[in-house]
Amino acid sequence: MGRRPPAAVATLLSLPLLLFLLTPIAGLVVRTTPRSYACCVQAVHALHLSFFTATAALVVSVLIGTPVAYWLAHHDFRGKDAVDTLLDLPLVLPPVAAGLALLLLYGRQGLGSWLAQHDLRLTYTTAAVIMSQVFIASPFYVKHARAGFESVPETLRLASATLGASRLRTFFRVTVPISRYALVAGAVMTWARALGEFGATLVFAGDFPGRTETMPLAIYSSQASGTEVGLRTSIALAVVLVAVSFVVIAIAKRLTRNDLSPDMA
Repeated sequence: MGRRPPAAVATLLSLPLLLFLLTPIAGLVVRTTPRSYACCVQAVHALHLSFFTATAALVVSVLIGTPVAYWLAHHDFRGKDAVDTLLDLPLVLPPVAAGLALLLLYGRQGLGSWLAQHDLRLTYTTAAVIMSQVFIASPFYVKHARAGFESVPETLRLASATLGASRLRTFFRVTVPISRYALVAGAVMTWARALGEFGATLVFAGDFPGRTETMPLAIYSSQASGTEVGLRTSIALAVVLVAVSFVVIAIAKRLTRNDLSPDMA
């Protein structure tokens, strides 16, 4: 076995990346003043809309993502790798491209014309914000949920079935409790990703204050205004997003560690 590099050397080699990541964030915090948060009052609608749409996107992701995660975890079928790749696609696809795809499908050049005939509209609405967030963020939940379902010993599921429990009862009484940490971690990461979604939302939902302007869009529009008030508002909103994201990621990591640790309770 080779000798490990001294701690001082490892720390020194790690500094460039750590400083590169930390310095911009520290710059945001240093530039924030009480006046910055006072300016945030003007963007309170964006704060409210972001938390509402991110929560709605999480609910939709859990409802439609849980069956997919369970299906992939416990069933082998032809094309499984293709389905798995499709679920990974939003993780690497540029959000702007995702927003364009949604716009072409649900806009006037796609289903939008049919929806208009029935007095319905999706583009440039709050529903479009939620759809964009679900498209981008739901794979995070599916990945965590699938890992959690795969961690459930098959012997426990078979034992539950032997005792007469239905598949649905086994799912809620055996599978979900054992994989709870992975499910919650996936939900937390999904909510955080939805909260920070920008590109797809801008293209598909637009930037309309009070209707589609989420926190990331408010940061962009406030900074682009070129005014001192706009700059202070964008800085304060960015710090709020950074703080929320940090806490959310820390919670998800803690839950993931708990899921990997033995739990015989």
